Amino acid sequence: MNLVSIRLITDDIQRLVGFYEQVTGVEATWATPDFAELVTPKGTLAIGSTRTVALFGEGSARPADNHTAIIEFMVADVDADHQRLRDTVGDFVNEPTTMPWGNRSLLFRDPDGNLINLFTPVTASAIAKFTR
Repeated sequence: MNLVSIRLITDDIQRLVGFYEQVTGVEATWATPDFAELVTPKGTLAIGSTRTVALFGEGSARPADNHTAIIEFMVADVDADHQRLRDTVGDFVNEPTTMPWGNRSLLFRDPDGNLINLFTPVTASAIAKFTR
């Protein structure tokens, strides 16, 4: 089994795709006006409009209703990304903070309220974990 992507459902696909393009620096690939993907070397963030929910089963997903998942992106310099995103992100949850497990993390919310973690491994064990 191989995790391929995480998909977000949104009422405003243009806004959310634009936000993630700014955060990641990755240009989205649009399959239809209701579905886009941001492909990174390790995984894909897929974004679908609420119009796609009917394909899976009415009520199977609700936009802006996530309270359990954190979307995580490893970055080269979380402090630099914090500075770069000051005008893009409206809801920072914290400032860059070094976590007990060795990652320096910045948490913020996307326009739909989904929690995002940009992190940089900074301790020897955290760096070793991600250089396997």
